[in-house]
Amino acid sequence: MKEQTYANHARLLIGFHGITFLGMLALIIGAIMNFINTAEENLYSASLIVLISFILVVLAYYLRAFALKAQDRAISAEEKLRYFILTGKPLSNKLTIRQVIGLRFASDDEFINLVDRAEKESLSEKEIKKAIINWKADTYRV
Repeated sequence: MKEQTYANHARLLIGFHGITFLGMLALIIGAIMNFINTAEENLYSASLIVLISFILVVLAYYLRAFALKAQDRAISAEEKLRYFILTGKPLSNKLTIRQVIGLRFASDDEFINLVDRAEKESLSEKEIKKAIINWKADTYRV
C-alpha cells in the first residue's frame, strides 16, 4: 500500500459509492416509470415498489451516517487519550469533533502544536489536514 497523504487519504469504494449508488438510482427511476406507466389494476403494487425503493435509499443513507458517527466517536476518544498521554492534560472542549478528526493524521511530534493552532486559529478540518507535515496514516476508517 502506498504512503497515505492528504492528497490520497479519501477512500472511494467502487462497490459502495459506485455500484450501490447507481443501482439505487436505477431502482428509483425504474419504480417511478413503472408507477407512471402501470395499468390501474396494478397501481397498488407499483406504488409499493416506489415506496420500497425510497425506503432503501433512506436506509442506505442512515446506515452509512450511523457507522460514520460511531467511527467519529471512537476517533474522538482515541485522540483525547493520545493528547492526555502526550501532555498529561485533557484535550480542550473548544475543539469541534471535525477538528479532532482532522488532527488524527498528525504525528505525535506535531500533534500538540497543531492542537493549539487549531484551537487558537479556529482551523477547519481541511486546514488542519493541509498543515500536517508528517502524515500518520489511518487505514481503518471506511
